[in-house]
Amino acid sequence: MKHAGGRPSSYDPAFAEMAEFLCEQGATNDDLAEEFGVSITAIKRWQATYPEFRAALKVGKATADDQVERNLYQRAMGYSYDSEKVQVLASGTVVRVPIVVHVPPDVTAMIFWLKNRRPDLWRDVHKVEHEHKTVREMTDDELARIAAGGGDGDNPPPVSPPQLN
Repeated sequence: MKHAGGRPSSYDPAFAEMAEFLCEQGATNDDLAEEFGVSITAIKRWQATYPEFRAALKVGKATADDQVERNLYQRAMGYSYDSEKVQVLASGTVVRVPIVVHVPPDVTAMIFWLKNRRPDLWRDVHKVEHEHKTVREMTDDELARIAAGGGDGDNPPPVSPPQLN
């Protein structure tokens, strides 16, 4: 891109490929700024000015996010992996014994997954809509029922406490 005036940009087209790789490894915009020796403002300006840089960050960050999502799913479901146990016998001989290690499902990971993937079913706060009428909006029958202790149609009548003799 041709620069219109002022100080020329320190942007190098090779930064796009480097930024994509770094973002795939989990780098943030702050990390990129440090790596390229510029301010966070410069990173934001490069994103706005250079479409290839913006696209590289998007692709790299999506790759890292996808990996985290897969790992969160595995942690929520539990998994097994092959390992080995090293034993030293009394004779000094080292024996490697293959084992399978099982990591049990993690309830916190399950909850986190479900709150984000199914928020309508798993959010902490549920939206409850409550309709009520003012006295002026009620019919004569509704007012008479309330006055008689019969509730308002939606709610049961109040329960009197037991009488003590």
